Amino acid sequence: MSVNRVLKWVGGVLGAYIVFVLLFESVFLGYFQPSFEEGGIPMLDLTVRDEAGNQTTRRLAWFESSDGNIYVSAHHWTRGWYHDLVANPDVSADIRGVTADFTAAIVTGGEFRRVAEEYPIPFMARFLMGFPPERDIVRLDPMSEL
Repeated sequence: MSVNRVLKWVGGVLGAYIVFVLLFESVFLGYFQPSFEEGGIPMLDLTVRDEAGNQTTRRLAWFESSDGNIYVSAHHWTRGWYHDLVANPDVSADIRGVTADFTAAIVTGGEFRRVAEEYPIPFMARFLMGFPPERDIVRLDPMSEL
């Protein structure tokens, strides 16, 4: 097999993978916003506001740490909701049919390392998402008792 043929084959596979990731991220996860609760992944609907005050709701996986804190992770290429959350940390979330208001806190340092180790992103998920940039983790602090 010639080098040219191998390069074309590798380019075709890489191109197909890039198209798959774009469709998976933007159409499947972005547009359809599926729930993975049947597979054991708890989901919430997070509502954020942009600078103009427009609301956007995203379905996200969430996890609860051993100390009872609620976290979401921004670990996809498409993360407009995360940028809106950073600009306006007052959010609301529907968790198991209960809607409550939260203040979002960006997790850093030791808390980030602990939570990231406790809840790693599996290889297959990273593969499906096209090996996205390092994730950001957000803790949702309730504004009132849940």
